[in-house]
Amino acid sequence: MPSLFDPIQMGGLALPNRIVMAPLTRNRAITGLKPGELTAEYYRQRASAGLIIAEATQISPMGQGYIDTPGIYSPEQVAAWKTVTDAVHAAGGRIFLQLWHVGRISHTSLLPDGASPVSSTDRRPNAQTFSAAGFVDVSPPRALRDDEIPGLIADYRHAAHCAADAGFDGVEVHAANNYLLEQFLRDSVNDRGGPYGGSLANRTRLVVEVMRAVSEVIGAGRCGIRLSPMTTFNDTPRDSDPQALYSHLVEQLDPLGLGYLHIIQGETGGARDPEDAVRPFDYDALHERFHGCWMVNNGYGLDDAEQAVAGGRADLVAFGRPFISNPDLVRRLREKAPLNPLQEDTLYGGGAEGYTDYPVLE
Repeated sequence: MPSLFDPIQMGGLALPNRIVMAPLTRNRAITGLKPGELTAEYYRQRASAGLIIAEATQISPMGQGYIDTPGIYSPEQVAAWKTVTDAVHAAGGRIFLQLWHVGRISHTSLLPDGASPVSSTDRRPNAQTFSAAGFVDVSPPRALRDDEIPGLIADYRHAAHCAADAGFDGVEVHAANNYLLEQFLRDSVNDRGGPYGGSLANRTRLVVEVMRAVSEVIGAGRCGIRLSPMTTFNDTPRDSDPQALYSHLVEQLDPLGLGYLHIIQGETGGARDPEDAVRPFDYDALHERFHGCWMVNNGYGLDDAEQAVAGGRADLVAFGRPFISNPDLVRRLREKAPLNPLQEDTLYGGGAEGYTDYPVLE
């Protein structure tokens, strides 16, 4: 039986273990929405992960939804990210970048010239974001026109080129947590007609087109996608039939030959089997439809991660917050050593405290 600490081939990349650092927003971008020296040190410290998936990074100025999150669309951002990837590679690590567009989870103060956020719909969720003024209600969005979709796909393609130029080993497309791509997937949000609304084929069309475009740039085996079929994060009801929707989507994605599918099981940061769900979601049935590496996420510890890998229910396990407070998480899990406690008040924004100053085992 495979172990959490066994190597694995993921698409075109050999991983020394199956422990993945999940993408984690930390709001520490510097002027120009670039990663700074602290960010390079932060990821370097965590290079023992089988794979690092760097934080959600907006593909364009219109993709931003929170203050001080980094971008991957300008030459200056590419150069700054190159210092991060160089540091990780020098420490023997592997690092992907998560490509992000928040859609309607944004505020006009964060967008170029005070533009309205864009989405599949013009309906505003009862959600908040964090701006220079603190927590604010998200702004009313406008629905993207069908003739704007090719430009959006081009933004993903450009971001993938930028990620490759910055030295990333691959990319993960963020289609989870009810940001833009999931706003097109769910019938609880997507109320449009035309080629990107209505039927399962139409609502999944944009995600498939984005993944095809990104794969053409990076190579499918160096691409992953993150999905969250059952989360209601960002005040977004579930689809009327999540099993049918995500089964159809994965059936369309599988022929692309992606390196992995990263699945958030249940509520993001909450229960894996939400009690308010109309019916349980069958993740095993979804897994059967995908032939790349299967990555699971949501509150895993050593025991259930080992069980998932040994039982064939996962090839990779993503750990989030434990990696924040434990740069040497792989060693701590292997040696069953105690974990450092998390400093909640330093998660978002700030400097080195709670970012690069967590202790490691001697």
